[in-house]
Amino acid sequence: MDITAAEVRHLQVETMKVEVYPSRAAAGEAAARAAANAMLELVQKRGMIAVIFATGASQLDMLNALTGIHNLPWERIRGFHMDEYIGISPDHPASFRRYLRDRLTNRVKMKDFFEVNGSAPNPEQTSQEYAEKLRAADPQLCLLGIGENGHLAFNDPPVADFNDPLDVKIVQLDEACRNQQVAEGWFEKVEEVPEQAITLTIPALMHVPRLIVSVPGSRKAGIVRRALEDPISTQCPATLLRTHPNVTVYLDADSAAQLD
Repeated sequence: MDITAAEVRHLQVETMKVEVYPSRAAAGEAAARAAANAMLELVQKRGMIAVIFATGASQLDMLNALTGIHNLPWERIRGFHMDEYIGISPDHPASFRRYLRDRLTNRVKMKDFFEVNGSAPNPEQTSQEYAEKLRAADPQLCLLGIGENGHLAFNDPPVADFNDPLDVKIVQLDEACRNQQVAEGWFEKVEEVPEQAITLTIPALMHVPRLIVSVPGSRKAGIVRRALEDPISTQCPATLLRTHPNVTVYLDADSAAQLD
């Protein structure tokens, strides 16, 4: 897809860079190119790197484009993901393990991919063990989105903590988050959406040196405006992205519709 420079709108809010593309596919391709360039540069410097991947509708175009780029050093990349519902089977259509198998690990051959086992009998132990693996890997790149309630990973406003002492924790999902999962088609009704999840915390995400954020679609227009304009607070956790030293947000015309 050929997009001219004149078709891309560039904004900056504090340290956060924003790029607006004319379509969802174009935004996804741009985010994928940025991720690919970051991977190549980091592997050249470090030899082996860890990357955190998000899931959800916002990542579909980006992941499709990224896994189609040839000659990326996947064999030198260890993958992590952000969150998983507690009590959900890995074969459930809404499972993030299944999502990433279908859209990432079955398409490219990575060095390792560490799944969050949401169906394990002891979620607390699972959280602690995943945090240990994450700290040991020291991720250098994170590909993420922003929820309709402003959440990062599953850190919804009621449970978001900018100074969280944990790297991975169990959270209660709020109503807005659970409704989003239904609206995006992952569940038929809100009663089917699990009430709890295992998630990486906000400090764990913000510690990663490079963040690439994909936020397409008209349903995200309101929260994009809030993320760029609201005071920085856990009422909209995504506002904290404006303090990260190396973050770029990729929008399409629909998600940028409420920006001045």
